Amino acid sequence: MLSDLPQNALIYLAQPYSSPIPAVREERYHQAVRATAYLIRRGLVPFSPIVHSHPIACLGGDLACDWTFWRRQDEMFMDACRGIVVLTLPGWRESVGVQAEIRYMADRGIAAEYLDPDDIEEVRR
Repeated sequence: MLSDLPQNALIYLAQPYSSPIPAVREERYHQAVRATAYLIRRGLVPFSPIVHSHPIACLGGDLACDWTFWRRQDEMFMDACRGIVVLTLPGWRESVGVQAEIRYMADRGIAAEYLDPDDIEEVRR
């Protein structure tokens, strides 16, 4: 349950992102923004690698959009986190990156919590 996550610690938000279709990556980015705002409103301190990296990947030109490229950076952020939330967008079980993130945190004794995107209220504008 999300209520079991530490309130005063960094929480890692994992979700699928990679796709050969730019519109899919863009939609996953928007889902990450909504989920990050949702977690913040619940008093958590989330870090979303997608919210952080998507604009960089889009403007960086030659930067890749897959786990192989971002792994080193994401693992450094995970080292600073005391919790992990998995946003269960379609494809999360098949995502190489999400499964690696879950394993990485589990190896540090941190079990994943799961967030259904249908449970997220729309961000107020």
